[in-house]
Amino acid sequence: MSYQSFNPPRRILMGPGPSDISPEVLSALSRPVIGHLDPLFIGMMDEVKSLLQYAFQTKNEFTIALSAPGSAGMEACFVNLVEAGDKVIVCRNGVFGDRMIQNVIRIGAEAIIVDSPWGRAVEVDKVEQALIANPEAKFLAFVHAETSTGAVSDAKSLCALALQHNCLSIVDAVTSLGGIELKVDDWGIDAIYSGSQKCLSCVPGLSPLSFSEKAVNVIKNRQSVVQSWFLDQSLVMGYWSGEGKRSYHHTAPVNSLYALHESLVQLHNEGLENSWARHKKQHETLAKGLENLGIKFIVPKEERLPQLNAIYIPDGIDDVKVRSYLLNHYNLEIGAGLGELAGKAWRIGTMGYTAKSENIALCLSALEDALNQ
Repeated sequence: MSYQSFNPPRRILMGPGPSDISPEVLSALSRPVIGHLDPLFIGMMDEVKSLLQYAFQTKNEFTIALSAPGSAGMEACFVNLVEAGDKVIVCRNGVFGDRMIQNVIRIGAEAIIVDSPWGRAVEVDKVEQALIANPEAKFLAFVHAETSTGAVSDAKSLCALALQHNCLSIVDAVTSLGGIELKVDDWGIDAIYSGSQKCLSCVPGLSPLSFSEKAVNVIKNRQSVVQSWFLDQSLVMGYWSGEGKRSYHHTAPVNSLYALHESLVQLHNEGLENSWARHKKQHETLAKGLENLGIKFIVPKEERLPQLNAIYIPDGIDDVKVRSYLLNHYNLEIGAGLGELAGKAWRIGTMGYTAKSENIALCLSALEDALNQ
């Protein structure tokens, strides 16, 4: 058997991630490789840290890009903060809330589950009741932007409750960072993780993380060793901090970090609030067009994510055939439903570099064509 180089077609990525990547970010990937302990690379890492602090709106000293995807960012938050026997209140309103629960269980901690309907925001009143009923709980964990349903939760109110009840907050911002308002310091978020491939429009495989000073103190004063060596942030701290010389922990994905740096530079140049406004504007255009096609949203208007639009598949329409038609005739990818919404919904992403007028127009016309077929 002979093999040839793999050359994928240029798709327009309007699924739940990854999103499209700008030519500048793609170009950054092809720059010369230098060592991950090279002084020039360490200088760039410092800029990545500063740019992530801007994106997260935080002054947290421990703000880094984990050398692994968002799912590893999630696990890093849980295995570093939570110990066996701890009680954790976990909010579940979709697939990714459930993954938080699985992390808690594997650590040997107790998950107090607060369920909210799929396609709806986390119910703040229910969370307050759970906190009152479990005064010994140490953590409150929730998904800010639930990618499986397209619902956004009130992170500011939930973190305020955590603070009121002496809990540390653990927040999933995989789909929210860069796309909607997110203010780590103002809202009092203690541990937060995201992904490089969503609204940041970078290559998949990196997870921005930030820990508050309170969270870092918890890590430093654990009673047990973190169960994952690679994700033990007490070991990683020495690589992402210190002037000049840094301790070796692992070989960083050099070129991927070039790309993340470039994507964060673009976000900074656009301005964070401008990025939030752009996502909202493109969502509103898409929503109007979908409604004109008779397609209904799963999430109520006031709880919708602008960058992840979950819609019901019209009656009598074949899910797979429509998505295949869009891919084969328009090079356009939209996402299928997950979990309870599998086979019932499509997820249309308008994230990062993808969130522009020409893509919205193409998506609407292509979807109309597919439905007519």
